[in-house]
Amino acid sequence: MSALVIENKEMFRVLHSERAFSDRFITYMLERNIRIEEDLIDQLFNSSEKRLARALLLLARYGKQDKPQRILPKISQETLAGNDCTTRSRVNFFMNKFKKMALLNTTEGCK
Repeated sequence: MSALVIENKEMFRVLHSERAFSDRFITYMLERNIRIEEDLIDQLFNSSEKRLARALLLLARYGKQDKPQRILPKISQETLAGNDCTTRSRVNFFMNKFKKMALLNTTEGCK
């Protein structure tokens, strides 16, 4: 993965001259802002169990136009805990609870 630095003048020029790029960029920025607002609301008002469930649904791309992923990327419980502002033991507890409720199926188990 690489990053490209674009000068402000060049970015403004491209946004004004390239309609398709401008539309795509604005759409991306709006979707990003909506996601940030949703994340903030999630942190403020939901329990760690609900935040973990939401994180797993986001990883699975649940509710997106394309089909949800049946197999999630490998991610450690430590990483999930860090993103969820909780402990790994709480993540483990909730993952086991989700399995018992048949909401989550893991054949290999979690790291």
